[in-house]
Amino acid sequence: MKIIHCADIHLGSKMDSRLPGYKADERKAEVRKTFSRIISYAKSEGVKVIMLSGDVFDSDRPVKKDKEFFYSAVKNNPQIDFLYLRGNHDVKESYSEQFGNLKTFGNVWAAYTYGDVVINGIELSPENKTSFFSTLRLEKDKLNIVMLHGDEGMGVNLSKLREKNIDYLALGHIHEYRSGRLDNRGAWCYSGCPEGRGFDEAGKKGFVLLEVGERISHEFIPFACREITELDADLSDTSDEYTALEKIKKLSWSKENIIRLNLIGEIDYSNETLQKEVQKQLEGSCYFISVKDKTLRKFNAEDYAGDVSLRGEFVREVLASELDAETRQRVIYAGLSALAGREENL
Repeated sequence: MKIIHCADIHLGSKMDSRLPGYKADERKAEVRKTFSRIISYAKSEGVKVIMLSGDVFDSDRPVKKDKEFFYSAVKNNPQIDFLYLRGNHDVKESYSEQFGNLKTFGNVWAAYTYGDVVINGIELSPENKTSFFSTLRLEKDKLNIVMLHGDEGMGVNLSKLREKNIDYLALGHIHEYRSGRLDNRGAWCYSGCPEGRGFDEAGKKGFVLLEVGERISHEFIPFACREITELDADLSDTSDEYTALEKIKKLSWSKENIIRLNLIGEIDYSNETLQKEVQKQLEGSCYFISVKDKTLRKFNAEDYAGDVSLRGEFVREVLASELDAETRQRVIYAGLSALAGREENL
């Protein structure tokens, strides 16, 4: 038996984090497209159940277009059961459509059985967030899957779910894939979101495929239309804006992806126009690119040695010390960084 664990689709999310309006609209459509592709994958792989561990919609009042899309997808795929557990974004969604293959949850534990597999779920609320651990009852000789939406701050304490006969804990809310051992018997897993929505959701996105035999195994399946990728360009060895641009042009990335490019390193030339120039030069090199200038100006100890200032006094004291040349250089660099409000690892 095969089961898909998916979460945090966020149908209706604005997707406008730095994107121009028309691209935000394209990305909203791609979120719907990816959900459709997941269903197509499920049909081709013989998946029986798609578990949706919260935040199918981005709000409690999703627009008609998104609601019709989701419920139509469920209705037109009766061979697959959709287990929909609401999250903190769609907690008040009213399940306006009811189909035999749409299984839902509430504020007390509900269970759906598929042979030896029992899938339990509960939607967390202020009333049950401290008691739901003690009310979970699972049979030891079954293969038990538990669905929850939340993290420790929302009341999901993994330590309290240990030794509960859980074979797989299907979590939602954290938008990146994470997995680990719950106890000697079971595993916990955040599937992440199928599509990254902003630069704080970089990396591979997709869903988790469960294979059920005598035990339950799981595998993360990258599946997003586009990956949001964050890259650093260290410009420390460049001498001016031209050489910086030439170095940046040697970087490679997929034309289909969304890129955040951080300009880093220490430079001894003006960076006043660097970010805008790099942004201009790279337009069209991928679906969308955002350039951030995080470069710092180099420190030259000799520039401060004659200063009548705290920096000058510090540099003179270090230069007059008995430290070897390399250590003096490191101490001066760290001290000037600290005086400039920059953190350095020694």
